[in-house]
Amino acid sequence: MELRELEARMHAFVAAKGWYEPDSPKPQTPQSLAISLALEAAEVLEHFQWRPDARDRDALAGELADVALYLLQLASISGIDLEQAILDKLRQNHEREWPAP
Repeated sequence: MELRELEARMHAFVAAKGWYEPDSPKPQTPQSLAISLALEAAEVLEHFQWRPDARDRDALAGELADVALYLLQLASISGIDLEQAILDKLRQNHEREWPAP
């Protein structure tokens, strides 16, 4: 599945829940999405608290999906082509000099 199709499905889900409505109790603003993204990323960390590996891979997969969905939505409503941003960052990192440890 292409990133654009995932984005379309994500927007369809959010719209079906009514979260894009002006009076929504879950406003889909860049600020609220950035906060949600950080919170979901912290939930990923919980799977590794006190241990080197996640015990429940299905639960970890769900949290990673939440992070990806919030990231995709934040980029989309902010007018950022996430696929291009990733490609640009990979190019920049490839050209960057990384200091030896």
